[in-house]
Amino acid sequence: MVKVGKWIAKHRILMLIIGFLLIIPSVIGMAATKVNYDLLSYLPEHLETVKGQDILVDEYGMGAFSMVVVENMEMKDVQKLEEKFEQVNHVKEVLWYDDVADISVPVEMIPEKLRKAFYNGDATMMLVLFDNTTSSDDSMEAIEDLRKIANEQCFIGGMTGVVTDIKNVALKELPVYVVIAAVLSLVVIELTSTSFVVPILFLLSIGLAILYNLGSNVFLGETSYITKALTAVLQLGVTMDYSIFLLNSFEENKKRFPDDKERAMGHAIANTFKSVAGSSVTTVAGFLALCVMTFSLGRDLGIVMAKGVLIGVVCCVTVLPAMVLVFDKAIEKTRHRPLVKSLDKPSAFITKHYKAWVVIFLILLFPSIYGNNHTQIYYNIARSLPATLDCNVANDEVKAQFDVSNMHIVMMDRDMDSKQKKKMMEEIGNVKGVKSTISMSSLLGPTIPESMIPENLRSMLQSDEYELAFVSSEYESATDEVNEQVKAIDKIVKSYDKNGMVIGEAPLMKDLQDVTDADLVNVNVLSIGAIFIIILLIFKSISLPIILVAVIEFAIMLNMAIPYYQGTSLPFVASIVIGAIQLGATVDYAILMTTRYQKERQNGKDKKEAISIAHKTSMPSIISSGLSFFAATFGVACYSQVEMIGSICTLLARGAIISMVVVILILPAMFMIFDKLICKTSIGFLKKKTK
Repeated sequence: MVKVGKWIAKHRILMLIIGFLLIIPSVIGMAATKVNYDLLSYLPEHLETVKGQDILVDEYGMGAFSMVVVENMEMKDVQKLEEKFEQVNHVKEVLWYDDVADISVPVEMIPEKLRKAFYNGDATMMLVLFDNTTSSDDSMEAIEDLRKIANEQCFIGGMTGVVTDIKNVALKELPVYVVIAAVLSLVVIELTSTSFVVPILFLLSIGLAILYNLGSNVFLGETSYITKALTAVLQLGVTMDYSIFLLNSFEENKKRFPDDKERAMGHAIANTFKSVAGSSVTTVAGFLALCVMTFSLGRDLGIVMAKGVLIGVVCCVTVLPAMVLVFDKAIEKTRHRPLVKSLDKPSAFITKHYKAWVVIFLILLFPSIYGNNHTQIYYNIARSLPATLDCNVANDEVKAQFDVSNMHIVMMDRDMDSKQKKKMMEEIGNVKGVKSTISMSSLLGPTIPESMIPENLRSMLQSDEYELAFVSSEYESATDEVNEQVKAIDKIVKSYDKNGMVIGEAPLMKDLQDVTDADLVNVNVLSIGAIFIIILLIFKSISLPIILVAVIEFAIMLNMAIPYYQGTSLPFVASIVIGAIQLGATVDYAILMTTRYQKERQNGKDKKEAISIAHKTSMPSIISSGLSFFAATFGVACYSQVEMIGSICTLLARGAIISMVVVILILPAMFMIFDKLICKTSIGFLKKKTK
């Protein structure tokens, strides 16, 4: 590897030319990569609710709908508004009262079921049906056009509106995330480095790695907006260490080869690759653990971030060394004193009072476990957005005017007996929380011949094989009440038609909850298992993997317990990914200290001296790494309006600091207590005695 390192150092200009030329395909790849803003689309395809959505598109040419409430508007004006809505591209149909009765009929004479579904005082509701899926560009464009037509008296709710607002907020905020993360990281590195130029080179090198990663996502076809939002922030946070290690190694090798910087860099590249390749394995393992999720957002984030770490390693031993050599004179001219010269005294204090840290660990252990197990998780995607956005204002208005928060779709066999259909819909109408039902049988009655039914209504509700019915619910998505309601309705539907389905936003979110609850356990078990094996192979020890993983898992539980004691809840994505990411990204802090501890014990140092040396030498690197990770994520956590992203960054920022503190305080205490056990259960841990 030294030969390769020397070649890179010698051809540094070529490295930089290649590095900057790769920006072109990266930018093209970024532009060609579609961004998915609908988290429900990541549910596994075998689910009945997902199959039902596909049938809607195939059989009806309809994939999504919005509930529209119009207030204080005369019937004739509502009808004109409906006609305008129907002219919007990708609006398949608009279902309103005039589809089944003449608007000249007084409201009081309308059948109760119809009145209940479409009227409440001065407010009326219509259903706008789209010809494509919830998160398609077509449906989102249609929502934007509908909003332009609508006035202050009109409110457009539904999941497509939520996805549209997520897209609008994300597009506005994404560039700001990168700027915030870069600026705060720059501040931290400037404070912890010894040159004003070095942090700029670090950020430039990592920035190129991020561009390459985002550009190479084109091979995936599309990525989630969460993945796109977090890629730059996470990649910056977890790969900064590699740059620091390269520079430190270069400085050491310059002392060995004072008159040959290329040779010094060649050795620095070789040393860095060996060290960074090892430490990056745990980070990659943490991200790849997300790929076992049946909710494929995990695979999306896991693949992109694992790829980002590997690209970061490559850039660290190619582009960055070239930059450092080219700007070596500037680095030397802008040198300054480090903010903190020595941490020997704090380190001596920490290792001396190790028993106190063990006591603190034991005191915090139970509250951490309890809080971690009782932190509330929410699954309602709209709740992750500000209440002032159009989608939430509209959904609140639908709830206020009609006491409706959801619309389920019942998909039944078209050839089912009409009396059975009517009976089934009556049973569904009696389920707790159901406000009204809209179906051919319930609105028109079984005695009316099909030929008398208006064509537009028949084509809207019937296909060659299926018939649809709409069920309005007063319960919000992702609540225990609506989940029980969906179960009850599904049971009724299946009793009449074994192939019948209940689909829509609430059934999808119920499946989302069931799927991700299982994913949470699987991801945590796999990430712990994978990192346990990696540590076991690195140190050839049975006890060290247990100690190191336990220390970081304690930090994770402490991090996850804080929302419980704050009385706040977390979005489901945050609760799933944080364990694997925090474990994979911060276990390196523990590995760094353990490596030096092992080295000193192998060199014949006694327990206390070995731990003391390991602690004071690794402490600056751990602090620098932890603060860099914190800086990259904290600003985004404060700025983001999308709680799904903000919560993840909050947990990561806080997790970086907690892991840093726990490793610095608790890990040396564990070494003190379990030194004998570690020596006995590790191969080659102690220096061999000479005869």
